[in-house]
Order: sequence, then C-alpha cells, then structure tokens
Amino acid sequence: MGSCAKFAAACLLGALGLMPQGAATAAELIILTNQGATPGVRALADAFARASGHKVTVLQEEGEALERRINNGPADLITGNPETLEPLVKNGRAVASTVTPFVLAGLGLSVRAGAPKPDISTVEAYKATLLAAKSIGYSRGCSGRNIAEGIAQLGLTEQLKAKTIFTSGGPVTDFLARGDFEIGIQQTNIMVGVPGTDYVGPLPGFLNKPCPSSVALLTVSKEQEAARAMIRFMISPEAAPLLRKTYVEPAKP
Repeated sequence: MGSCAKFAAACLLGALGLMPQGAATAAELIILTNQGATPGVRALADAFARASGHKVTVLQEEGEALERRINNGPADLITGNPETLEPLVKNGRAVASTVTPFVLAGLGLSVRAGAPKPDISTVEAYKATLLAAKSIGYSRGCSGRNIAEGIAQLGLTEQLKAKTIFTSGGPVTDFLARGDFEIGIQQTNIMVGVPGTDYVGPLPGFLNKPCPSSVALLTVSKEQEAARAMIRFMISPEAAPLLRKTYVEPAKP
C-alpha cells in the first residue's frame, strides 16, 4: 500500500494492465495540444511516461502543420476546446467515444514586469482598472470570447473598443512583454511566470469564466491502446494534483 501511495501513477497503470511489457511494446505517443491546455498536458505526459515506460511528445502545432498531423499523422491524441473538437469528430478525424473533458483554465490579468499592479480584487475594482488602462490586450480564442462577454456584462464594450488590441499567433503575454499594450488578459495557466510580465491575479467573481479543454483519440493513431491509456490517466485522481500545479482545475466528471 505504501509503495502504491509513493508511486500512484505507476500503480494505477499497473492495476489497469497498461504498463508495457518491456521495451519492445513501449509506444511513442504524440499529443497535439491547444495553447490553453499545453502546460497541464506536458505535466501529465511527463508523469505518464515515467509510470508507463511509453515515450510521450507534446506538440503545439498550428495551421497547415496541424492539419497534416490530424489527417496523416504521426499523431495520437488531440486536445482542444469542445467547439474545435466537434468538427474533427464529424469529419471522422477523431473518435467520438473518446472525447473526454479533462481541464478547466480560469482567466487572469498581467502587466509588464515592474509596472504597478492594479486592483482587480472585486468586480468594481476590475471595472475601474479596465477604464483606467491606456490599452488592453486579449486573444480571439475561448479566453477572448469569455473576456469580451464579461466586458459586455459590465457595460463597457463601446468604451473599451478603441483601446482594445486583439492578439493572434502566440500567448497574450508575448505581446504584453514587448509593450504592445498596458494590461493583458488570458488563461492564468499560460500567464504565470512569463519573463517580461508580472501576473496580477485571477479575474474576480462571475468574470472568471474558465475555458474547458477536452482530449480525443485521432483516427490516424497507430498506438491506440497506449493513447486510450493516456486519456484514462488524464482524468484519474492521480492527474488532479499535477494539473493544479499548472494553475488549472481538473474537469468535473
């Protein structure tokens, strides 16, 4: 029992019969991730690889490179917001029965390194911070939609329009660090600890609407047994503390 407590992931996989029987059966898995899920997926991939003996590579592909992976491989699993996985299932690129919610990423706010940290501890304080900011940056993805929805609920859409900058092609903090805007808002898990920026904190109250990510098996996978084992590990009790260390919450069953 003590041994299993110490090596929980290995015991879980062993109990389920998912440990490889020697090097000959060790799989090489490739997981394609969306930006908001990448830190958590990397943490889970490392733990699964150590416990199972499989090799797990996490890739954050975009555009044509992503399409090639999805259509032709090599790739085994893909993570994404539910609306991005739905067409993959519909087009036969992902296996419908394997689509599994595994994480929720809340929203946070950052400023450039060394800049004064504004008060966002309450909804009213956050509203005042947005009005006082010279410029605001956020993406057009899930976090951007949720941020914009919160701004609309505060009645600030028109007032903030002229000073809002939409980002693409990288985390909001990349643009914030080089001074493209004064404050940046995105998922906390991809904002904390980024060089050139200081994380202020999570958005307050109802404004902190998290972005969900699910994982699914790709039909081009040549390692389906190991890939399905990885999905089971991603929603296991052992995965929860690993995810929380990356500033996300496990999805509720």
